[in-house]
Parts: sequence; C-alpha cells; structure tokens
Amino acid sequence: MDHDAYRSYQAVNLSAQTVQASPVQLVIVLMDGLLEELARARAHIDGKRHELKARSLDKCVQILWGLSSALDTDSDSEVVQNLGRLYEHCADRLTQAGIRLEVGLVDEVTELITTLRGGWQGVQARHG
Repeated sequence: MDHDAYRSYQAVNLSAQTVQASPVQLVIVLMDGLLEELARARAHIDGKRHELKARSLDKCVQILWGLSSALDTDSDSEVVQNLGRLYEHCADRLTQAGIRLEVGLVDEVTELITTLRGGWQGVQARHG
C-alpha cells in the first residue's frame, strides 16, 4: 500500500469534512481521529513498537488537549467542567499506558471516548 497516497487521501478527506462542519461535527471528527489513533497506539503496544507507541499516544494526548482547550472555561457549566476533567483523566491514563505498556488503559480511554462520542452524536441529531 502506498502510505503517502493514503495520507494524502486522509488529509483531503479531513479537509472536506471540516470545511463546513458545525462545532459539534468538529468535535465528532476529532473524536473519530482520536479513536483511530487509540487503535494504532494499542496495536503498537501489543507489537512492542515502542517508538511508534510513543508517537501515537502523543497524538492522542494532543487531540485531548485540543478538545479541552475548545471548552468554554469561562462558563460555570458543570458539563464543561466535567468534560475538562474527563479529558485530563484520559490524558493521564494514556500517559500511564505508555509507561506501563498496558493496553487495558488504552481500552479504558477508548470506551470513555466512544461513549462520549455517542453523546455528541445525540446532540447533533437533536440540534442539527
């Protein structure tokens, strides 16, 4: 498989998805990317590919920081505060997964993000 061509396709596809996306759709796109990278990180841990594992986990944490930085922290919303704590918890668990080489920690984060993504899909379905 031509990896450069695949990466180019992914970039064009991502650009097309984000051009006219709503904020909720952008969160879902980021979560999709996060879930894909979590799967890669898990495979790298299983395959004992430590350098690739580190890169994947770093990408995951960067996405989580991006999601967290997009939160309206000026609001007193309990939901916003809880999301911030959840993103921080996930980043901490991924850091531990990298140190301990435990796929179970990656699985834990994957489950949390999958559930959260479902919630965002529900918001999108209700509000368009």
